[in-house]
Amino acid sequence: MASPPDTSKTTKLERYNSYIRKVNSTKLIAASSKLLFRVTLLVALLLIFFFTINYPPLTSEKTFNNNIHTTTHNLLSSAIYGGGASWEKQVRHSSTPHRPNGLSVLVTGAAGFVGSHCSLALKKRGDGVLGLDNFNSYYDPSLKRARQDQLTKHQIFIVEGDINDTELLKKLFDIVPFTHILHLAAQAGVRYAMQNPLSYVNSNVAGFVNLLEIAKAADPQPAIVWASSSSVYGLNTKVPFSEDHRTDQPASLYAATKKAGEAIAHTYNHIYGLSLTGLRFFTVYGPWGRPDMAYFFFTKDMIQGKSINVYVTQDDKEVARDFTYIDDIVKGCVGALDTAEKSTGSGGKKRGPAQLRVYNLGNTSPVSVKKLVAILENLLNVKAKKNVIKMPRNGDVPFTHANVSLALRDFGYKPTTDLSSGLRKFVKWYVSYYGIQPRVKKENEGEK
Repeated sequence: MASPPDTSKTTKLERYNSYIRKVNSTKLIAASSKLLFRVTLLVALLLIFFFTINYPPLTSEKTFNNNIHTTTHNLLSSAIYGGGASWEKQVRHSSTPHRPNGLSVLVTGAAGFVGSHCSLALKKRGDGVLGLDNFNSYYDPSLKRARQDQLTKHQIFIVEGDINDTELLKKLFDIVPFTHILHLAAQAGVRYAMQNPLSYVNSNVAGFVNLLEIAKAADPQPAIVWASSSSVYGLNTKVPFSEDHRTDQPASLYAATKKAGEAIAHTYNHIYGLSLTGLRFFTVYGPWGRPDMAYFFFTKDMIQGKSINVYVTQDDKEVARDFTYIDDIVKGCVGALDTAEKSTGSGGKKRGPAQLRVYNLGNTSPVSVKKLVAILENLLNVKAKKNVIKMPRNGDVPFTHANVSLALRDFGYKPTTDLSSGLRKFVKWYVSYYGIQPRVKKENEGEK
């Protein structure tokens, strides 16, 4: 019987070859790891070199207050938020006051109707103004860009960004020690809230909280003046509306978010020592206004020969508003800024009681929508095609009337522009801006 073949040599050879393969594989992995590490290190060094050359780290006033961020944070935020040294230079230049004891104001919603007017007024008197706006498409962004162009001519720089962008706000406060914030950014409009409710919560509540979070941590903390709304009076029937009247019956989501803002302001004042002043605007109108407002789209439709809807209440009473001209609102905003006391907190901690105020800014003279249309008919020299219909249940209220005695007492607020005079200025701007040649009456026409 033949003996089995000897396989020991074959087995040993296979084990040896397997060992060699494992050794080579380990060496290959080790070599690959080293190569990958070296390549990663090289790329990192190149990126650091690139950002160091193009986006040098910040050196701001707050450096002297020991509020220094790391070089990595500065490099990354510069790269993300503005394009480096040139952008930072624009931010600093725009926000630097040019009068003794001038304010340095961050104006949110600076490309908006009220924001653009307030920014110009502050800049013209020598204050530093830096704008912030997200240029959303709630209404035609080209109008916002045109306002931006007007501000640029007066060396006011608008940072394009959102108040919910925490890192951007931190970046701006790293660069500039703002003395004041004029917070006008908001999702406006009563009726649009039924179509896009979350946009109101995102901007008017979450955005406001985010801004206050940044402000509370700033050193020094800025004083804050912000836009509430006459809408907070909601279903209140006592007239004229006064600051001590009830505001717990909002008629729209917009009003509810503004009421929430007032409650939030109280909280941040109480806990963190932020100086906060809320301004309840009453139906602001004028040149560079908002296209979603009745006086604006009435003018547009009347010029184009289209019909307009004129609302009456459910019981056929006239709808009236306390129309307030933009120049009067600007005076109120500036007066509130000038009388705002300093915040008392530091590093997010309250050091003492801080100022907390709420004011009405209105015209004190309600005018019916029917009268508004009659004034426009006279100014445009056209007869409106009116559809008189009952006001839908969409959050609008039938009547507003401001008591402004508190604002008069505290910072001399006194509106001086009646609706006829204000609409004349608006119509003059409207036909010029849109290049229209209607049969508009001239200044002295009809006054002979």
